[in-house]
Amino acid sequence: MHAKITLAVLTCLLCCCNGIAQKTATGSLLVLNKADNTLVVVDGATLKVVATVPTGEGPHEMTVSDDGKLAFVANYGAQQHGHSLCVVDIAARKEIRRVELGSLLRPHGIEAKAGKVYFISELTRTVGRYDFAADKIDWLTGTGQDGGHMLVLTPDGKRMYTANRVSNTVTSIDIGTPASPGKMMQIATGSKPEGIDISPDGKEVWVGNTGDGTIDIIDVASNAIKQSFAVGKVPIRVKFTPDGKRVLVSDNGAGELIIIDATTRKVIKRVKAEGAPVGILIVRDGRKAFVARSGSGIVSVFDLDTLEFTDDIKTGNGPDGMGWAR
Repeated sequence: MHAKITLAVLTCLLCCCNGIAQKTATGSLLVLNKADNTLVVVDGATLKVVATVPTGEGPHEMTVSDDGKLAFVANYGAQQHGHSLCVVDIAARKEIRRVELGSLLRPHGIEAKAGKVYFISELTRTVGRYDFAADKIDWLTGTGQDGGHMLVLTPDGKRMYTANRVSNTVTSIDIGTPASPGKMMQIATGSKPEGIDISPDGKEVWVGNTGDGTIDIIDVASNAIKQSFAVGKVPIRVKFTPDGKRVLVSDNGAGELIIIDATTRKVIKRVKAEGAPVGILIVRDGRKAFVARSGSGIVSVFDLDTLEFTDDIKTGNGPDGMGWAR
């Protein structure tokens, strides 16, 4: 009798511990609140906001350095055009440098790679690269396309793709050197492409077309669209899971998070995510995702095992771009 009770108690404790382990994560979630002009730090274990760092006006997107120590924030602006990047020391929880971009207005899509930070200047139809160690812009190229908004780098860092929501194109740029930018190609897409991500193996770029509710899949080897399919109303962000097996899409029009099988291209599940879902961040272990609901002032936690939302984090007004720091 005692043995049975002990076994039952142990089983219960193990289940509870497993539940706690699944809920917690080692690291910090970083969230930009566009309307508050802030970056907030959320403890990955408790899901509580533990720090608030002021940024420039209208911080829309951010990226984290490879070593997880620095956050780079694109200050897009609001009524006035933004023209700077914030560099935030994550451990110290403070801005340590403001990078003035001069005429490179409306910085938005941004990604760090090997000590460099690539960013789009939406109003000047250009892409720049900031070298943190040298504290200077060391590479700049025009795209010739209007409305460049989001960008993604190939895993080897040799090529970039920008989603140009006004020109209805994706620009492929072989990065090359500061003195000689590489080959550039324009790829016609559906209407108003914005969400964009690349598969972990670097073979496919998925593009969410917010004007017609479709996904275009670009074959990286040929830079040709090999498949297009309808997915929803406004697929504003697209994000691969780390194993490359699934793709998460935030549909801002339908108020849904859509989970797609990356191989079959079939929708696995649609989950209600009202309140203007935008930014998506997936933790590196592939167990959880975070979805920013900009209109509700919350970031929701999504369990990638159960495919259900489990928690809401009140972060501030207009949450959107996110990052993860180990």
